[in-house]
Order: sequence, then C-alpha cells, then structure tokens
Amino acid sequence: MNARILGFACTLSLTLLACSGASTPGEAQTGDATRPFEIAAVGTFDAPWAMAFLPGGKMLVTQKQGAMILFDPASGTKQTVAGTPAVVSAGQGALMDVVPAPDFATSNTIYFSYAEAGEGKTNGVALATATLDQAAPALRNMKVIFRATPYIESGAHWSGRIAFSPDNEYLFFTNGERAKADPAQDPKSTLGKVLRLNLDGTPAAGNPLAAKGFHPAIWSYGHRNLLGLAFDKDGRLWEVEMGPLGGDEINLVKPGVNYGWPRASNGSNYDKSDIPDHQPGDGYEPPKVFWNPSLAPAALAYYNAELFPAWRNSLFIPGLSGMALERVALDGENASKADRWEMGARIRSVRVGPDGALWLLEDGPNARMLRLTPKG
Repeated sequence: MNARILGFACTLSLTLLACSGASTPGEAQTGDATRPFEIAAVGTFDAPWAMAFLPGGKMLVTQKQGAMILFDPASGTKQTVAGTPAVVSAGQGALMDVVPAPDFATSNTIYFSYAEAGEGKTNGVALATATLDQAAPALRNMKVIFRATPYIESGAHWSGRIAFSPDNEYLFFTNGERAKADPAQDPKSTLGKVLRLNLDGTPAAGNPLAAKGFHPAIWSYGHRNLLGLAFDKDGRLWEVEMGPLGGDEINLVKPGVNYGWPRASNGSNYDKSDIPDHQPGDGYEPPKVFWNPSLAPAALAYYNAELFPAWRNSLFIPGLSGMALERVALDGENASKADRWEMGARIRSVRVGPDGALWLLEDGPNARMLRLTPKG
C-alpha cells in the first residue's frame, strides 16, 4: 500500500496549511482543447471557502478569515455582510459552509457553519441560522443551533458541510474527527460522523444508532474529514472526505454504517506506517471511489442539469493539492471515475448554478470565481 502514497502533496508538517488554506492560485488554462467547457472568471475573493446561490441572482461567499460576502455576479458588486460571528481561522479553521434554508424565498433564513472558540484553548464546529437582510446587508437574529461534541484543542478536520434532505424535513451535517482519529469510532462523540438533525438543530427522531447508546444525532460514523455532502436525483446521500497519505474517498452514506476510519483506509499514516486496507468481511463499509495519490477533495456537487447533458447524474469534486476538477459518474449505488481536468490552481469549492453552469472557487488570496459553460 505504501507505494500508493508517492506523489501526495501534503506532508505531515504541512497538514494544517498545505491541505487547507493559503496558496497563490495559478492560472486556469482556458484554452485547453481537451476540455468540453469554456471558463469565465467572474470575480475574486480572499481565501473563499464556500458559495451559495440566492433567488434573484445574487450569491453568498464565505471567506476563511470570517467574512461573508454578498456578491452580484452580473455587476461584480461585492458587499461584506455585517453580523457574522467571531471565527477561529488558524490552521484549517474558517467561516465554512453556507446554504439557504428550504423556505429562504419567504423566510430569508440561511444556515452556515464556522470554527468557534471554546473554553481555554479548545474549539469546535458550530452550526448557525440567521436572517439575511440583503438591503443592509447584515445577518439578523443569528442563533447557534448545534455544536460538535466535544470541543477540543485542534486546528484541523472541522468539516462542517450542510445538506438538506430531498423532502426538506431534515438537515445533514458533517463533523470531522479533528485530526485525532479515535473520535471517529467513539459512539458518544459527534466527531468523525455524518449527523441527521431537525431543521432547528435538534437530533432527528429515529436516527439508527441512538438505541445502541450512540449520540442521538449520529447517522453514520468512522469518517475522517468530510468536506462534501450531496443528494442525488434518487435521494441517495454521497459524501467525499480527505484521507491521510492517499485514500481520499467517495462514500455512499447509509444509516448506521461504520466507514472504518481510523481502523481501515486505502491510504497510509503520515509517518508512512500502514493502515489496513478495506477488505471484504472486515465490518467496515468501503468507499465507492478512492484516490491514491490524493486529490485532496475540498467539496462535492451533484450535477443533473440540462446544460451539460453528458454530465447528468454525476458528482463533481475539486482538488486542492490535486489542482484539478474530477467528474465521477453514478449508476445507482455504484460510482466510477469519469473525467479529470487539470485546472492549474487549487480548487476549493464547486456548485451547480441555477443556469446549469458549474461554478468553482479557487483557493487562497485573490482566488477567482470561475463559471464553466459548454464550448461553442
């Protein structure tokens, strides 16, 4: 297995920075004839982390240091949103995901996640709601509705991804294992888990492991750093996470299932010591797709729009150290690598726009927002 780690870009000493944050973005090679898309740069941001589309054409962009930007891609106008909370931005900490509520058109509610300071030197992931006042712009009535447990001293593996169930009844939320490994298998901790919550942040009734003594919010466990979460057209939940040295994964998330970390992985430890590979009968759910060497996946988007017909029913994964965009084709519960395009820059985020275009955010200072549309 150790041979698979050759070429992996993040050494142990660079884990907190090289795998998470600041780097100067390169130039996207818009003239590559092998690409089925044109690339248009729409705007630039300071270490962006995530983006969300709002009704009416504007967008929200979160930035690592804690700013939330209200952005109009049509005019290029950027406004800093007042009222955001204090953010721990050291290491991989950030103002992280942002998603409009299912009823945003009437409530103006958004959900967002961020790295929050705790007591002493501890910190953890918080999930919050607020009313977005676009006229100001500002966040009103901000409320933390869920906190990862426990808060610990760490600067890595926060995760913090948000996805609403297709019926909009539940919210799925990811908590990384904070680079501590063992919490992913701890039934009382939410670290290293996919969680299913009610829209008010309370654990949903009927979660599969509560009767076995697990934290009542846990949906699945044995995860590492879960940086992407998306439902497909048939309601299946897919997740992408960073492995250690190699072993980045795409998983089909099933209720009550153990995905093995840190007891099984198709990667190796940072000191190059072995971790047992996923094997049939080992009791752990194997990934549907994995990468060796690593892509360093930073996000996940499900594509089923009409603008790119050949891409329908696909997952898109941007790479940080991999500096690429990957497409994974889905077929029921199966997934397979389909395309890889070198982007010449670390790519932090991917979203499908209401126009069917694919939107990307580069990583680091002066990072560009890119819009991908069909050639011709």
